[in-house]
Amino acid sequence: MKLSQFKFKLPEDKIAKYPAPYRDECRMMVLHRKTGEIEHKMFKEVLDYFDEHDVFVFNDTKVFPARLYGNKEKTGARIEVFLLRELNQELRLWDVLVDPARKIRIGNKLYFGEDNSIVAEVIDNTTSRGRTLRFLYDGDHDEFKRSLYALGEAPVPRFVGRESEPEDLERFQCIFARHEGAVTAPTAGMHFSRELMKRMEIKGIDFAYITLHCGLGNFRNTDVEDLTKHKMDSEQMIVGAECCGIVNGAKEAGHKIVAVGTTVQRALEACAGTNSRIKEFEGWTNKFIFPPYDFSIADAMLVNFHLPYSTLLMLTAAFGDYDYTMAAYEEALKEDYSFGPFGDVMLIVD
Repeated sequence: MKLSQFKFKLPEDKIAKYPAPYRDECRMMVLHRKTGEIEHKMFKEVLDYFDEHDVFVFNDTKVFPARLYGNKEKTGARIEVFLLRELNQELRLWDVLVDPARKIRIGNKLYFGEDNSIVAEVIDNTTSRGRTLRFLYDGDHDEFKRSLYALGEAPVPRFVGRESEPEDLERFQCIFARHEGAVTAPTAGMHFSRELMKRMEIKGIDFAYITLHCGLGNFRNTDVEDLTKHKMDSEQMIVGAECCGIVNGAKEAGHKIVAVGTTVQRALEACAGTNSRIKEFEGWTNKFIFPPYDFSIADAMLVNFHLPYSTLLMLTAAFGDYDYTMAAYEEALKEDYSFGPFGDVMLIVD
């Protein structure tokens, strides 16, 4: 497959700036991947497609307030600092992106907060925009993290087309988020409300959880036409024994497995064995899925409507059939579905 095969015209006004007022009240397109048939539903009707002991697999990663702003020493220039991950607790080392990067060199100091209560020193360059920062802070680690996060905002992607708001710390998060480490939300999971999950429980649907800390690579531009040459950023992933037991047991009993989002789909495939069962895994994955690809675990997938050329669209097309998926995207544009992390959802079933 070529990058140009994932081009389509997406008007800016089709990208949702805000989520639906209630999590489970977005629209849902249902794509039948064997026939290409399309249905138009509301997301809360998702239960109509599943039965007792079918399993929904969720990503329980938790987004932290990763975007903050500091001032450069001497010049006072405003610098955006995007926290990627903590490298060393004791030394307060963080892997970050800075913007504008040309102004930030090794040895520079950055000051954060109205009273400059947190200071960071640039100690290394990692990529063109990447830096390693050492934060200078006297308190203990928990106090430092609280102070740092209090200065940050929800890392809503820039292409959404608005500034982050305090409410986004809740909006840009799944209700079942538990394990901190993501710099973007697993967006398909954001549609689930407590009420809907209670209805799922009553119906006898089973839940399983993996943890994959979503990184900025989900939104990084793909700059090679030949997709076999594209390298995904590595993301930390944990699949525990409990998840394996639930998923493998359901597979053996002939029940459906539903991957909630592209991150779950990647995680399931990354830890799948040759016998179509998953194994415990703790480590990093850079698995890149694009058509054609034979999936071995999930029978259905929930996924948001993603942007042109994105690796998320490529994975969706691999699962939903390339031709049927691109036709469904055309239909979504005609029918005024909302795209992006706060947009509507697609359910892909057999």
